[in-house]
Amino acid sequence: MLEMPRNEQAFAIVDRIYEAAFAAELWPDALEAASALSRSAGGAIFVVSDHAPVRAIGEAHLLPLLDAFMARDNWTLSQSVQRMLSARPASFVRIDDFMTGEEIERDPLHASARTFGVGSPVCTSISMPSGELLLFFFQRWLKDGGYDQATIDLLNGLRPHLVRAGLIAQRLGLERADTAVSVLGDMGLPAAVTGGSGLVLLANSLLDGMADVFLSLAHGGMALADEPANALFQQAVVQNRDNRVVRSIPVPAAQERPALIVHLLPLRRAAHDIFSGAEILVAATTVSVDATIASPSILSALFDLTPAEARLAAALASGRSTQEAAMEVGVAVKSARSYLERIFRKTGTNRQSQLVALLKSARSFL
Repeated sequence: MLEMPRNEQAFAIVDRIYEAAFAAELWPDALEAASALSRSAGGAIFVVSDHAPVRAIGEAHLLPLLDAFMARDNWTLSQSVQRMLSARPASFVRIDDFMTGEEIERDPLHASARTFGVGSPVCTSISMPSGELLLFFFQRWLKDGGYDQATIDLLNGLRPHLVRAGLIAQRLGLERADTAVSVLGDMGLPAAVTGGSGLVLLANSLLDGMADVFLSLAHGGMALADEPANALFQQAVVQNRDNRVVRSIPVPAAQERPALIVHLLPLRRAAHDIFSGAEILVAATTVSVDATIASPSILSALFDLTPAEARLAAALASGRSTQEAAMEVGVAVKSARSYLERIFRKTGTNRQSQLVALLKSARSFL
C-alpha cells in the first residue's frame, strides 16, 4: 500500500482541524492526524488562564500521562511549561532549546514523559482575545529521536489553521453557552454558565436581578448568600470538576422571596468547552408545592441518589409513610430510615416536608 505524500497528508489534516472547530469531539482525531504527519507519539492542547484552572485535551492513548501531569496542578512545578508561558512562542519550538541541561534533568514533565516512553516536546502558543493562552504540544517516542527542523516546519505550516480553528472553537463554545442561558431566561429561569472553578462566563438578566441570592466574588466568581446553601454550592463546583456530580441545592425563603432550588448541571465537557471554559450550567427554580414528583431515575441523576434511595424518596414525596414507602421499595423499615438520612444529606434537607418541596421543584425545573 502506497503511503500518502506528506503534503497531501497536510491538506487532509487541515480539513480535520477545521472540522474540529465546529464539531468539538473531533479534536483528538485532528491531533492524532497531526501526530501521524510529524511522526509524534501524540499531541495535546492546554488552555491557560489567570482566573481558572488549566484545561487540557489530548489523544486517548496519552491520557494517563496527561492526567498525571494535570493532577493536583503538577504542571505548575514544570520549568518547561513556565518557560513556554513566558516565551509564548509564535511558532513551534523545541522546549529543550529554552532550558539548560540541569533544568531538563530536574523538570517533572520530562521525568514523567521519559517514564512513559516519550521524549521532550515541541510547543507553540496562541493568544486568545479573552486573554487565555492556548499551548499546542507534540511529543515523540524516545525510540524515534528528536524533532528535526523539517518536521517543525511541517507543524508550522499547520499553525495558522490551528490559530483560526482555536478562535472559532472558543467563539462557538461561548455562543452555545449564551444560547442556553438566553433560552432559559425566555422560559423564566434565572441561569448562568460558569467555568470549572465557578468563574461566571455568562448570566441572564433574571439571575443578575437576584443579588439577594447570588453574590459576586472577586475575579468573577459566584456564591450563594445563604451560608449552608453556599457550602453545598461550592462543594458541587469542585465535585463537578472531579466527577461530574450533579447537585440541586435548596435555598430557604427570605422576606418576600419564596424558597428556591439552585441546580448545577455539567455541560458536555468536549473540546469546545476546553476552549470556551464553559463547564457548569447554574439555574434556579422556585419551590412549587403543587408540582408532581419527578421519576426515580431523574431524582437519582439530579441528587446523586442510589436507585433504592431515589425510589424511597419518590414514594415518601408522594405522601406515603416511612413504613409504606419501605414496603413499596422492598426494604426493611430500619433500612428505609438509614436511606432517608442519606437522602437528607445528599439533598441538603433535614425534614420530610423540605424534601417533598425540593423533589417537587425538581419536576418543575425539568
